[in-house]
Amino acid sequence: MEENRVGYIRVSSFDQNTDRQLDGLKLDRVFIDKASGKDINRPELEKLLAYVRAGDTIVVHSMDRLARNLDNLRQLVHEFTSRGIKIQFIKEGLTFTGEDSPMSTLLLSVMGAFAEFERALIRERQLEGIALAKQRGAYKGRKKVLTAEQIKKIKERITTGEKKSKIAKDFGISRETLYQYLKEN
Repeated sequence: MEENRVGYIRVSSFDQNTDRQLDGLKLDRVFIDKASGKDINRPELEKLLAYVRAGDTIVVHSMDRLARNLDNLRQLVHEFTSRGIKIQFIKEGLTFTGEDSPMSTLLLSVMGAFAEFERALIRERQLEGIALAKQRGAYKGRKKVLTAEQIKKIKERITTGEKKSKIAKDFGISRETLYQYLKEN
């Protein structure tokens, strides 16, 4: 049976570039999710889980690209290796096969914990930076997607009794965003 080398890439948003993660590696197939790491709904990861077979190798840029947290990382690695699937993390230089030593298990836990800690620190610094920018009056929040004219059209359509979900879809925004616009004005 021939081994498939299958890549998994995850970026946090649709405008992020996926090229750098597994660039230059020979892979038979690649699954790409564009979702936050904390997001449970990652359809390409689900497709990957269904696609891979015993003898395959999953290649991921780094542990934090695969899992939401340490528990999720251990669960996914165990799920793959118990099915006879190898998993390779390029950045950390680690490969897990299921025949791993206690040292490998320790490394998985330690490296996964560092990745989780690093994400928490980044988020904390981001929130601190936003708070300081707000104090200085420099933080205005996210740039508005809709113009004043578009907001006016939304309000007109709502007064005619049109469904808010349809209006949001027509303008390419979520219902929550639509409600935020309505609350502001």
